[in-house]
Amino acid sequence: MKLEIISPDKLVFSGEVESVSLPGAAGRFTVLPRHAALISSLKAGRITYVAEGAETSLNVDGGFAEVKNDEISVCIENVIE
Repeated sequence: MKLEIISPDKLVFSGEVESVSLPGAAGRFTVLPRHAALISSLKAGRITYVAEGAETSLNVDGGFAEVKNDEISVCIENVIE
């Protein structure tokens, strides 16, 4: 699956991933290959993705995500350090 995470300032991540977990407004959810299409707002929390067997996490303060045809686009307000 292709994941792209962008913020107003920069491209945070773009690449192939095995899975991604997101802090949805209605609760945390995980996207795996061939996931149904969806659009979700995101609340403050942690985005976690697995790429090449390594897990990476980012703390974010909200945004939204779109999943369609094994492509995940995530627009975040800000990465919290």
